[in-house]
Amino acid sequence: MSEFSLIKQYFQNATNTHTYTDVGIGDDCAISSLPESQQLVSCVDLLVADRHFPLDTDPYAIGWKSVAVNLSDLAAMGATPYAILLGVSLPTADNDWLKAFSQGLADICQQFCVQLIGGDTTKSEMLTISVTALGTIPHGQGILRSGAKVGDVICVSGEIGNASFALQQILKREKNRTLQSALDLPTPQVELGQKLHGFAHSMIDISDGLGQDLGHILTASDVGAKLFLEKIPTHPILQSLPNPEKWQHQMNGGDDYHLCFTLSPENYVKLNTEYPNTIFAIGEIVTEQGLQLFSDGEKVDFSVNGWQHF
Repeated sequence: MSEFSLIKQYFQNATNTHTYTDVGIGDDCAISSLPESQQLVSCVDLLVADRHFPLDTDPYAIGWKSVAVNLSDLAAMGATPYAILLGVSLPTADNDWLKAFSQGLADICQQFCVQLIGGDTTKSEMLTISVTALGTIPHGQGILRSGAKVGDVICVSGEIGNASFALQQILKREKNRTLQSALDLPTPQVELGQKLHGFAHSMIDISDGLGQDLGHILTASDVGAKLFLEKIPTHPILQSLPNPEKWQHQMNGGDDYHLCFTLSPENYVKLNTEYPNTIFAIGEIVTEQGLQLFSDGEKVDFSVNGWQHF
């Protein structure tokens, strides 16, 4: 199968056309027209087989997740996604693999009204996927990491640690795969990110571990934090683990793709009243630099390191 046949069969019509797109797949570049009131928001993630996902991962899940991790970055800015660019290097042009992969990609794009507008394919020994996501945001309304204020409430958007636990079960070749969907099919919190306009002072998505990613907010904002570990929303399976093991998954595990954000106590009350059981308060921003961990009122000495690529 030629490169162009592959693109035409599996990707050219995989997604619906977006109103911003003037020229999509089929030319040297895509062309988009954005409303004058909007700013462009862009991000890119690279996924490498056996580094970012196990080699035997369902290709449908690989297609879904390769888009989800990028939409999660857009969500962390409060942006509205509209398009992606896809680069794929493949060991072989396996029809069954490509059919499942492109279906996973198409399904998440359909869910979030995203169009695939271009990209590239090539052959290589290692399966590698690069997705660039494009979104829009009203001028000046991007929610950055650098806006946390002393006194802010630290919140997350859902259970933390499930994906890390699922990966551990896979690596141990255990049959219990109850939480595997959290690892394979994460749901980017796009809608919540948009709702946080006017509420959140700072925000990040949790990809490399809650401790490390919250640390990025603290560094960018020149503040510190107190985090109350017992307040982290936790799946019953993780809740049954010894605390150090549970905290390892939650603080250092990563791949959750929930949002971590800070907002004033007043805005926390307003948002929690308007959208109950959507946001979860787990700590507070303080003047003293660094991240302090507490469990049931006692300070905890626990090493926070998160995911490291090198």
